[in-house]
Amino acid sequence: MKFVVLGVAVAMAGPVWAEDLTQDLAMQLGPDTEVNEQGTLNPHEMSMAQVMESIRNGDTGMVICSQGYLVTKSGRHEMARELFKSCADHGWTGAMTWMSQLDDRGLGGPQDLEAAADWNRKAAEAGDPVGKFNHGLDLMRGWGVARDEAAGRAMVDEAARDGLDVAQRLQSAEYDLDEVTPDADEWRYLNLF
Repeated sequence: MKFVVLGVAVAMAGPVWAEDLTQDLAMQLGPDTEVNEQGTLNPHEMSMAQVMESIRNGDTGMVICSQGYLVTKSGRHEMARELFKSCADHGWTGAMTWMSQLDDRGLGGPQDLEAAADWNRKAAEAGDPVGKFNHGLDLMRGWGVARDEAAGRAMVDEAARDGLDVAQRLQSAEYDLDEVTPDADEWRYLNLF
């Protein structure tokens, strides 16, 4: 019985893992939706399909861009990358920090630490406190950019002045990166070369 349940669970999750969107139920129109030359009757407005259609039509509003969180948390990283890239290119700084995460972790594409650091820099330059903090950490660690601890601390200080709690916490800890890096992630930031 356990193997049957496990087999069904794997079969149901397979399309999401493989990002085979032809089988992804979240990307299908609702059963009452009709599309013809006159328009769409009963559109499936709260679906990932609608979100992606909106992005592909150039809509990058706050609500649409925020849906990227749900898309990436569902494991659809290629779709999330498409959504966040479009939103970031239109100036949404939260999408820039998500693009950084996707590039940093290699989700929906190859890992690219330089691109991840560049997204954080762009968000920082646009005035985003989280972007400033993340860019500061990148500089302090030499993660995707040349290490520059003084410039990194200055970015963290800006984020702290903007009211970002975690930046203020790092300042209070005298910039000890262990304050903001979970023990489980420390290995990622070791400079072995």
